[in-house]
Amino acid sequence: MTLVFASNNAHKLAEVRQIMPAGTQVLSLHDIGFEHEIDETGTTLEANSLIKAQTVADFISQTSDLSTPIDGVFADDTGLEIDALGGQPGVYTARWAGEPAANRAKALRELAGQANRKAQFRTVITLIRDGQTRQVEGIVRGRIADEEYGQGGFGYDPVFIPEGHDKTFGELPASIKNNISHRARALAQLVQIL
Repeated sequence: MTLVFASNNAHKLAEVRQIMPAGTQVLSLHDIGFEHEIDETGTTLEANSLIKAQTVADFISQTSDLSTPIDGVFADDTGLEIDALGGQPGVYTARWAGEPAANRAKALRELAGQANRKAQFRTVITLIRDGQTRQVEGIVRGRIADEEYGQGGFGYDPVFIPEGHDKTFGELPASIKNNISHRARALAQLVQIL
């Protein structure tokens, strides 16, 4: 089975490829010649995930020179939802303060002095296959650390401590993170509906 993951994010692509079952080829947007920016104009993770998947599915249906038959397209959108901030940054997670270091700094600043540091990462995946659209989600609860720890992962990983662990996603080895992450949980549901 060959699926297109509507992303060129090397970190996400590596994580997805590690999680997907043997026999499933995952292509990036670059692999299919899709070089456009996708405007994420939705106000929810569900809407943005659908926008990305539908945009790429439309591109594939209008492109006749793809060398590999494509069985489906999937896209994800992920948000960090911090309890004490009313679920912020949510759908604006990637662009809350600009780039990743500024986003992490803003989260730490906003929670300075807060006792409630509970948060969750939530990933919504949209799959378009055989003319049908399905959505699944994965959630991992945890808390925001008092400062950054670890160099691994990407985005908010150095400040997010998942439940059941005392280290951030930035400190945990990929082998552990990829088994418990929000994306891993959403991908596990995706695999079930393939």
